[in-house]
Formats: sequence, structure tokens, C-alpha cells
Amino acid sequence: MGKTISEKILSNHSGQDSYAGDIVVADIDFAMSQDGTTPLAIKAFNDMGSRTTWDPEKIAFVIDHSSPSPIRDVSNLHSMMRDFAGEQGVKVYDIGCGVCHQVIPDNGHVISGDLVVGADSHTCTYGALGAFSTGVGSTDIAAVYSSGKLWFKVPETIKFIINGKLSNGVYSKDLILYLIGKLTADGATYKALEFSGDVIKELSVDARMTISNMAIEMGGKAGIIEADDKIIEWLSNHSDRKPLVVKSDSDAEYEKVYEYDASDIEPQIAKPHTVDNTCDISEVEGTQVDVAFVGTCTNGRLEDLSIVADILADEHVSEDVRFIVAAASKEIYLKAMDAGIIQTLVNAGAAVVTPGCGPCVGTHNGVPSDGENAISTANRNFKGRMGNNKAFIYLASPATVAASAITGEITDPRKFL
Repeated sequence: MGKTISEKILSNHSGQDSYAGDIVVADIDFAMSQDGTTPLAIKAFNDMGSRTTWDPEKIAFVIDHSSPSPIRDVSNLHSMMRDFAGEQGVKVYDIGCGVCHQVIPDNGHVISGDLVVGADSHTCTYGALGAFSTGVGSTDIAAVYSSGKLWFKVPETIKFIINGKLSNGVYSKDLILYLIGKLTADGATYKALEFSGDVIKELSVDARMTISNMAIEMGGKAGIIEADDKIIEWLSNHSDRKPLVVKSDSDAEYEKVYEYDASDIEPQIAKPHTVDNTCDISEVEGTQVDVAFVGTCTNGRLEDLSIVADILADEHVSEDVRFIVAAASKEIYLKAMDAGIIQTLVNAGAAVVTPGCGPCVGTHNGVPSDGENAISTANRNFKGRMGNNKAFIYLASPATVAASAITGEITDPRKFL
């Protein structure tokens, strides 16, 4: 019987001929945690009686969620991370480096065929590179830091075949919001998701990362796109390691296969307060916007910032909107500066903040006030996500956020293209 990509990668890393439903103990290629989860992982590591990490070259800490630190207690936790990393020889990507899910692949820590875990639920982002990557808890990541291994139940796989062609003004963010709306927030719980088809092949690496990033928003364990020439070329510019291209067999067994024609998909909005509460933009167009945010591990990449700059080139942000932009990494920030993108955004009225998670997690930057509406390129919109459970968060593509920032209300970006 044939195997899926997930079954092959977990078999390769466990030395066990495994299929969906099997329990395996697998060797990890790389592991990471961020400032919201690392302090708990360090405590668990010490409580386990561990003294040294299994391989400091395969571990990284990223300070991105509360970066720079907003309060003393968080500063102390950051110091704990730096001290532990210094003792163990672990790499720290400190304040200003960017979001973990951009920093880790950009610095060559992940290639196709890898098995990667991170103490952050959106670790599934690296599936865009053809890896099996997934989020785990702080205690699990502590066990990985100690042993280099972790147990898995091999997941069943759901396959998406997306054909047709995305219309002008419709992006990968709209596509993944559309799919989440179809499957619901728990429609793929603990399933590996494989994304394929003509539309996926046409997407850039940046756009593919948006798709894989939000696999967790329908409950997925991993969101994998088979590595192709685009990925291999991208990896060759970021890592010295040789990628292993893993493909599903023609006779692999899937739990379900969904086929969609993306040609008729319109710009999508996820309405408060769940990610699967999606609709065509026409349903909510005209809704007042108080805060607009472009960034995060979902849509803070150079392609995203470029789309926003193109829309804002001859426009200005509404006086009634606070428009906040956070590049996903320092490297992206610098490239955006070189391309004149940052200047365009600032001249148009945007406030550009430190590369990192920014307003997404609601710990320091851009917290909306009671009753305000925020439109964001982030991946979650539950109550309190941006730091205020009395605010309302709408999720959309960078183009939609930019258009809405100009008009002061949710606006179809196709009017500005």
C-alpha cells in the first residue's frame, strides 16, 4: 500500500514502516520555541533532571511575541532564555530579528523532508517547504531539547486539489480562509493536510507559507505542499543542506479528498469571533474600521508588503484609521527599505513597528479599544486576540487590509487594482 508524505517522513525518522494510526518515536531534525513558551520549556527541562541539550545546533529560541519587552516580568523571562541559551550553546534570535516562523526557514534550519517541531501552533508553516512540521507544548519541546526525539501518532491525511486560477485581487490568504470556512475550525483535527493542484503550483513560496501557516486553523496537525522546483531553488538560497523531496504515492490512502475550482473565489473575510466565520467581502463591505494591521507569520513577508505598497502608492490612510505594519523579519524589513516599500507605507500614514509578532498577540503593540473594529492579516480573531476582548477582529488579505485602511471601512481591494 502506498504512503502519503506524512507517512513517509514519519517512517523515515522513526525507522518504522508506519501508516496512519501507528504510534512512532521519531528523531527530530530541528526544534524551536518562542518567548511565550520557552520559559515553561526551560522549567520542564530542569524538572526532568536534564543537564545538557541533545544538540544545540538543532535548537533555536526566538524572542518575537513581546518584542521589545513591554514590562519588567517579561524582560526577566527574556533574560532567563538568554542565560539558558548561553549555558547550552543554543542560538537566540533576539528582539528585532522577527517572527519565529520567518526566521527559522530563512536561516536554513528547515528543508524539505525534515521533521520539525516548535512550541508554537503555527509551526505548521514550514510544511510549505515540503517538511512535516507541527506545534507542540512546552513540556513536549523540553523533552525534545533533552533527547532529540518525540512520539507521534501518524495522522491521517486530507488532500486538497485546488485548480483553476485565482482572480485579480484574490490571494492565497483568501483561498485558505475560503477552505477554512468550508471545513470549519475543527474539520481537520489532527489530520495532515496536503495542498496540491494548479493554483498551488502557481503560488510563490511566500504565498504557500500563508496556506500552510493556517492549516492549524482547521485543526490540522501539519499543512504540507510537495516540494517542487520553486522550493528547491528557494532552499538552495537559504540552506547548505540537501533537501529530500518526498512525494505521496499514487496509491496512497487519504481520509478525504476535496477538489475546488478557485476561479470564482472572491476576496474573503473572517468575521468575529472565529476564523471559520468566513464570507465574501460583499457581505461586510462598508463595515467601519478603526485599526488596520499588516504583518504576522501569516502575511508579513516581502510579497505582502509589496502588495500593500502598490495599493497605497498614490493614496493615504484614512484619518480615522490607525494603520500598523510589522515586517516578519529584519531581513524582510531591510529588503522593503531597499525597495522603497517602507517609505511608501510611512508616507501614506502607516506606523511601522519592530519586526516580530506586533499587534497579533495583544501584548504590547496596537491594542484596540472597547468596541473598535480591527482588520488584520493575522491568523486568529477570537475574543482578546489583539489584547482586548471587547474589540472585534476581521481577518483578510494584505490587499483588503490596505484598501480598508484607505477608506476607513472594509473595502474590496479590486477597486484599487
